[in-house]
Amino acid sequence: MSPPIRNRGHDKALQGALSTGVLQLVGTDHCAFNSTQKAFGIEDFRKIPNGVNGIEERMHLVWDTMVESGQISVTDYVRLTSTECARIFNIYPRKGAILAGSDADIIILNPNSSFEITAKSHHSRLDTNVYEGRKGKGKVEVTIAGGRIVWENNQLKVAPGTGKYIQMPPFSYLYDGIDKVDTRYLSSLQAPVKRAKSST
Repeated sequence: MSPPIRNRGHDKALQGALSTGVLQLVGTDHCAFNSTQKAFGIEDFRKIPNGVNGIEERMHLVWDTMVESGQISVTDYVRLTSTECARIFNIYPRKGAILAGSDADIIILNPNSSFEITAKSHHSRLDTNVYEGRKGKGKVEVTIAGGRIVWENNQLKVAPGTGKYIQMPPFSYLYDGIDKVDTRYLSSLQAPVKRAKSST
C-alpha cells in the first residue's frame, strides 16, 4: 500500500493533525487484492499489486479511534467523513449535506454497538483484511441512499445499476489546514521515517 504501513507513533501524529484541523478529512481509495494476486510479487516486490481494503471499515474505525476516544466531536465526525469530502470534490451541497435539494446518503451509527473486523465476516471478496482482529465501538446499522434503505441487519439491499455517476466540476478549494499548525504540539507527535542508506 502507499504510503506503506508505518511504525507506532505515526498514528498519533495523524490523529493529532486530524483533531487540530491540519488534516481536513478521512477517506479511502479501497484498492484491494487477494493473497493470490499479492503473491505475484513474491520474488520481486515491484510486481506486488498496490493497495488494501478500507471502504467497509472506514466509518467504524474513525468513530472508534477519534470520537470514542474524545479527540473529535460527533459533529466533527460528520464533517471529516462526509462534508469535507464533498467540498474538496466540489459537489457540496449536493453531497455532504442534509438539505432540500441535496441527495447525500445517510447512515445511522449505533455508538454502543461493538464491531470486530475479520476477513471471515467482511463483505469484500478478499481472503485477508489489513485490519484483521481490530475491535471497537460504533457500528453503522442502517444506510439510506436515494431515499431507500440500502443497508440494514448486515444485509445489502441494492441491485446492480442503481448507482449514479456524479460529475465533479473543476476548481474546488485547496487545503487550508496548514496555517492551523501548532508546531509545538505537532512536533511532539512526529514519528520520523527511518530510511536505509543507499549503497551507491
